[in-house]
Amino acid sequence: MPSLYYEDIEIGQTFVSGGRTITESDNTFHCMATGDWNPIHCNEEYAKTTPYGQRIVGGLFGLSLITGAMTQWGVFEASAIGMLNVRDWAFKAPIFIGDTITITMSFAGKRLTSRGDRGIVQRHFVLSNQRGAIAQEGDCDMMIARRPDQKQENSA
Repeated sequence: MPSLYYEDIEIGQTFVSGGRTITESDNTFHCMATGDWNPIHCNEEYAKTTPYGQRIVGGLFGLSLITGAMTQWGVFEASAIGMLNVRDWAFKAPIFIGDTITITMSFAGKRLTSRGDRGIVQRHFVLSNQRGAIAQEGDCDMMIARRPDQKQENSA
């Protein structure tokens, strides 16, 4: 799919990723990258004594998966200026090693910036597992460019 620019965004438009099975290596690399070696993530024997009965993957790993999904979709490859925030993010269920996560992104709103050559897109994300349970959910706004031909028309 070609990149979407501000003019292409339709409120309610939805994208769904392919499934991504979380591996032992994913968990280990996330612990290494973040320094989060909490025993709930890396000690199987300890994790058996917790309410989950097994290790859980660090919550921010799930949030990170949204960038991979956007790369799969290719919708912001040429138009992204930057992610602006993470709002109302909720960790609703644990992500376990072996879970297959699917990401859904829908456009909830948009507005032009005062400069007029770019816009803010409100995106809602849902991460669900193979059982259909929502693991994480929240909003991330993004600044994206207008189409190059639209920017010319605005400045003329």
